[in-house]
Amino acid sequence: MSLPQQPPHVPATATAATAAVQLNHTAVYATDRRLSAEFIAAVLGLTVAAPFGPFLPVDLGNGVTLDYYEKTDEPIQSQHYAFLVPEDGFDAAISRLEFLGVTYYSDPAHTDPGRPNTLFGGRGAYFLDPDGHNMEIMTVPYARP
Repeated sequence: MSLPQQPPHVPATATAATAAVQLNHTAVYATDRRLSAEFIAAVLGLTVAAPFGPFLPVDLGNGVTLDYYEKTDEPIQSQHYAFLVPEDGFDAAISRLEFLGVTYYSDPAHTDPGRPNTLFGGRGAYFLDPDGHNMEIMTVPYARP
């Protein structure tokens, strides 16, 4: 299948499209939706919302919801989720990880344990959730060209 160069419904500028499109929610597969939702909520200082059908939502501050979905018929494939947190929220999340006995790393390959990174003038760290999803907290968004 080949796509046309510019379909007729595409806005004239990328800026218009960027302003109009927002991520609303994403499903996060888990072997135990309650355990995984409570884990990320505890690390980020959030709360788990009431179940919504088969989903257990964790609402983020920007209107996006992580909808935890229990999947037990096949292994969970690791995904990456990155969370932008305020500077003081970063320290709190690191303290919560340490309290929970969860190792955090400065790099996504998990080769440098127990230290945050200082990329892009902020701080960041990576850690695994109960199903092996590679979670990231950072205080400054990545600079993109």
